[in-house]
Amino acid sequence: MTETMDTTRAVVVERDFPYPPEKLWRALTEPHLIAEWLMRNDFSPEAGRRFTLSADWGEVDCEVETVEPNRSLSYRWDTKDLRSIVTWTLAPTATGTSLRMEQRGFTPEQKAYFQGATVGWPRFIAQLGEVVSRLD
Repeated sequence: MTETMDTTRAVVVERDFPYPPEKLWRALTEPHLIAEWLMRNDFSPEAGRRFTLSADWGEVDCEVETVEPNRSLSYRWDTKDLRSIVTWTLAPTATGTSLRMEQRGFTPEQKAYFQGATVGWPRFIAQLGEVVSRLD
């Protein structure tokens, strides 16, 4: 058996939050909340649903891949020549939720995209935490 090496790279950010998974799920799936921490959007948590994220610099074409309420969400994240997948995983802990975000699919030639994601995702997730802290 021959193994094929995956030559793509991934950005992973993991953070623990003092909130239940349901609160984080709301911020990950409700369009008006996503707009507060990430970008303007027409998101709906339905597998196969296409949506767009937009910012002043341009747009990201997306399609929901998987939805497991309060547990896991993944979607395609395609912009210019980048084809990637963003996966959110939520796991309850004794004190709240462990959140893991992975964006995979960066080729070795896509250093600028990889660097942008490496810097950008921790900022987005910090903003996500601020949004969740204000939810009832």
